[in-house]
Amino acid sequence: MHLVTFALCVAGFTALALATERQQDELFGQPLARKTTYTLRLAGWSAMLLALFAIVLAQGWGMGLVSYSGHTSLAAGVVLAGLIVRSRLRGRA
Repeated sequence: MHLVTFALCVAGFTALALATERQQDELFGQPLARKTTYTLRLAGWSAMLLALFAIVLAQGWGMGLVSYSGHTSLAAGVVLAGLIVRSRLRGRA
């Protein structure tokens, strides 16, 4: 269940990052359509809520919330590190 929760958190944070204008400019060269941005935000928050639901269902509220907090922290760090690495590698090319 930890792998599922972590994967959903990474997917959620990735979608939320792609919903920001700064990342859209960096990755796509222009802002995406408002509808696409809204869809990315909805998908990101949905993935985060699904991850919370999954881990709480598996571990209960006490340990589930603690595990969820750890998964969100690690997933946010992974997504942020990926964006930083991509930006730096793009800067060298």
